Amino acid sequence: MRVVVNQLAALGRRTGVGHYTAELLHGLRGQTPDGTITAFPGPAVRGARQAWGWLRQRRSGAGAGGGGASPGSSMRGLARAVLGRYFRALCRLRRFDVYHEPNYLPLPCDVPTVATVHDLSVLLHPEWHPADRVAAFERDFRDGLVQCTHVLTDTDCVRREIIQTLGLPPGRVTRAYVGIRRQLRPLAGQEVRRGLSALGLPPHYLLFVGTLEPRKNVLRLLRVYCSLPEAVRSRWPLVLVGGWGWNAGDVAEYLHGEARHRGVRHLGYVADADLPVLYNGARALVYPSLYEGFGLPPVEMLACGGAVLASTAGALAETVGGQAHLTPAEDEDGWRAAMSRVVTDDDWWQSLRRGAVEAARPYTWENCATATLRVYRQACGRPSQEEPAKPLAA
Repeated sequence: MRVVVNQLAALGRRTGVGHYTAELLHGLRGQTPDGTITAFPGPAVRGARQAWGWLRQRRSGAGAGGGGASPGSSMRGLARAVLGRYFRALCRLRRFDVYHEPNYLPLPCDVPTVATVHDLSVLLHPEWHPADRVAAFERDFRDGLVQCTHVLTDTDCVRREIIQTLGLPPGRVTRAYVGIRRQLRPLAGQEVRRGLSALGLPPHYLLFVGTLEPRKNVLRLLRVYCSLPEAVRSRWPLVLVGGWGWNAGDVAEYLHGEARHRGVRHLGYVADADLPVLYNGARALVYPSLYEGFGLPPVEMLACGGAVLASTAGALAETVGGQAHLTPAEDEDGWRAAMSRVVTDDDWWQSLRRGAVEAARPYTWENCATATLRVYRQACGRPSQEEPAKPLAA
């Protein structure tokens, strides 16, 4: 079995889909013989990394900009068309058995196709996305699904949405939970203190990790936090980690005009190497998202042994609901009470941390790769145990 995986999302600065792509590729290669998994584009496509990074920045719009279409739509369409022709020719030349598109919209080709649909937010909530992204999905998404032999998704919650919303047969949709990066684990106190000092952070804070965009409910989080008593905010600042997303103008205005004067700090995009310290140093992760396909930061916080305050969004209830404290995303009084309690009630805080690492343990990239390989074999009609797996690294 020969599989080609589109790795464009993993090139340059990575968002959630980029991390998924890179980690899955690593896991797949750890369980298959050399030559089974090919990443596209390879070294022969000069400049792809730089070009795609530029296009992705253009796709997300200009910083905390407005709500219209992001610039560069026609150029992206042209780039995709050129890339698609090259990819189709490559597939014919190399005679791949399966093509995996980790980022929703497959490139046209004649190879049995598996696509990962991480969520349906563009279809169910187009108001959370730029107009050109919505248009691209309306134009290409359903045709792409017709090309797909099978669809992967990250949670049972989204699997049900795909079956119900898109009318796909249940046998064509498989849930494969994503994994946690190995470096996300509990750290010694001295290491955490040293790391926080290097980042210029205090020893006590609440943490939010995610892109600053409407779907993440950040404006409500800021307003609720700023309504906490000054004595709480002065001891427990709120640290935001994540870059600016589309249509975040209201968040930017409130952050700079009000919240930063009331204990909120925005670090922006941070290196992956800094995340373990940030999670370990936080009193709790606050994650009031309106909708998620999986919700990686809450699971990552559990893997570091931390306390999680999350919304009741379906995927979050599925992945961390047995361990985290859940509050409806729109319940401002509930969020205010939870944030206040987690920084003042040590017994409750410790109860949220107890068992956190164990709750996150099933979410591994090895498990994700194993489930994905089963789908590949099904897609190309091969026996489920066609090839011996390599032993997993310790």
